[in-house]
Amino acid sequence: MEHLPVTVDKSHLITIGERLYSESIELIRELVNNAYDADATEVWIKMTDELIEVKDNGTGMDREGLRQYFNIGSPEKVLKAKSPQFHRDRIGQFGIGKFASLSACECFEVYTQKGDFAAKVTFDKLEWEKEGDQWNLPLQILPPDQERGDGATVTLLRLTREFRPEEVIRKIVEGTPLKAVHFAVRLNGERITPRSLSGHRIPFLEGSEFGPVHGEIIILPSSTASPVELGIEVKVKQITVKRELFGLEQWGKVVSRIRGEVHADFLPVTTDRSGFVTDSPQYQAFRMAMGKVIREVDFVLKRLAGRKEKRKANKALKEALQRVHRALALNPDLSPFGAIPLAGEGEGMGGAGVVSKKLDQKEEKEVQPAEEGKVSEEGLPPLRQKKVRKKSPKVKRLTPNAVVQRMRFGEAGVSVCVDDFGEEGPECFTEGTVIYINQQHPLYQRELKKPDTYILNVTRLITQEIALMKDSRNPRQAFSRQSKLLRDAFIEHPASN
Repeated sequence: MEHLPVTVDKSHLITIGERLYSESIELIRELVNNAYDADATEVWIKMTDELIEVKDNGTGMDREGLRQYFNIGSPEKVLKAKSPQFHRDRIGQFGIGKFASLSACECFEVYTQKGDFAAKVTFDKLEWEKEGDQWNLPLQILPPDQERGDGATVTLLRLTREFRPEEVIRKIVEGTPLKAVHFAVRLNGERITPRSLSGHRIPFLEGSEFGPVHGEIIILPSSTASPVELGIEVKVKQITVKRELFGLEQWGKVVSRIRGEVHADFLPVTTDRSGFVTDSPQYQAFRMAMGKVIREVDFVLKRLAGRKEKRKANKALKEALQRVHRALALNPDLSPFGAIPLAGEGEGMGGAGVVSKKLDQKEEKEVQPAEEGKVSEEGLPPLRQKKVRKKSPKVKRLTPNAVVQRMRFGEAGVSVCVDDFGEEGPECFTEGTVIYINQQHPLYQRELKKPDTYILNVTRLITQEIALMKDSRNPRQAFSRQSKLLRDAFIEHPASN
């Protein structure tokens, strides 16, 4: 039987090396990761206009190790997936990453030392091509350097590309395990540290049939949101393979607030380590797990937005009530509660008019808890008179988004509840001395986005209901009363932004 030999042309290997990565800067990341696989605790990168040097204090290579290093497609790291000293999950897989150096230089040298063995191998692209079918590389045996110790140094010479330090740092931060213990990387003497973000953190852990999917999503404050480097870093063995949005692109501007990282070591990556094998069952299981995570992020985002709106509504309601208090004090004939003293005349207005946690003993005995929930910092439930056993109206349908405040007007009191009553619900309504404002009403939502008129709108709704309390049988007269109250609420003290 006749056999055909399988051969590989040298030019193909060089082409693979030159095109291995979409960016030639990736090769520096690859060299750092090789040092990590070799149990290095320190990696020093030196960059000048003439050369790039990556030096480590790992285990180094002996003669057999060098053979494996230059064995194209060696399965060594697959067969020995853990490093010998620190038992690290080895990052390299295909054994051709070193040839990515050819995308940035015409020559690279590998110096290695392990125990009593020290040697240097030179890969000169021009000289190697001249050798025709010969695949040999010059190996120079050297005396061991006791001060140097074990480790390897790869030096890129005759550079054909220019590298910027800030771009190198970005690749190192994204593409190397800087958070691993006993591992540090320095560029021209300065240590490169992992990126740190501040915001609301959502840790997660999801299971799959292939392994765990875990990480952390960070919701950035609006002030630090950025459209640069959008998405979540997907990491395999602590290395960022790519950023993915997982449908976040449909969320509009809020996507600029979402950052984070997810670890899924079982994901199969492409040869150039720039993406994943997306039609694999592992990747499909990963996407399903991340779907659950993104739904949780959506829930937290809405909850945080609700808290922000609640704080805003609480502040606006307090100021609106103070303004209404003043307007009623100036117009006692329009008050359904009788005469109301101005500031300095008894109860006063402003903060003194708002009933909060501190009540005098007489009032404290009269307060009864609301039936449908407790009101804390936002306010207190309506007062109930035990003596006459007359039931006061209670704040109803207290949702988690509700804001409730109570203000005394003379001897009487009014509770105002800002709550959810649906887009189709009334803008506001009154039951007894409880005024309800519907924060889901389209007009309320529109004014909520306008700092200049938001407090004015809340004040308008409160004065509308108070004017109707005076005489609900004559709406036109109530409208006239509301107009005067609203004018006096703002005429001397403009609403603050």
